[in-house]
Amino acid sequence: MKFLELVKKRQSDRKYLDKPVEREKIERCLEAARLAPSATNSQPWEFIVVEDPEMREKVAEATFSSVVRFNRFALKAPVLVVLASWRPALSIAIGGLLKDRQFNLVDVGITAEHFCLQAAEENLGTCILGWFRTRKIATLLNIKAPKKPALVITLGYPSGETREKRRRDLNKIRRYV
Repeated sequence: MKFLELVKKRQSDRKYLDKPVEREKIERCLEAARLAPSATNSQPWEFIVVEDPEMREKVAEATFSSVVRFNRFALKAPVLVVLASWRPALSIAIGGLLKDRQFNLVDVGITAEHFCLQAAEENLGTCILGWFRTRKIATLLNIKAPKKPALVITLGYPSGETREKRRRDLNKIRRYV
């Protein structure tokens, strides 16, 4: 598959078939994520794959509440992947302070997208969740400081079609100087 075709195929899926995801497909997604670049090759990430139905339900429930319900679909995802991260070494942290950037979060975003693009290549659907109860997930999965949950990715076989992407026109967001 050509890269632009893959990018067009990748989308945020919120409906999944009741079908388990093969371990070898998960492993290829993790390998793609592992190979992502990071600031000074710090690789500030850890992947916690949640397959156990009981734990998966508890983690999914930590992604929504009675008021904030938009992640409720996570209950139906066959797999949840929690990306834990931590602040980088002192030299990167100082650079981040000077530049007002959290490089570890940039790195986590890159590795998450590598994971999701490989999932699309495997005909799997994903959705990256940034809204969740951080402490609850950390407690459930025994994630100890300085690590903390940064993202949750739902993973499974999508039950819908690939949607046409609606994005701003390239002519409105690009300029050459």
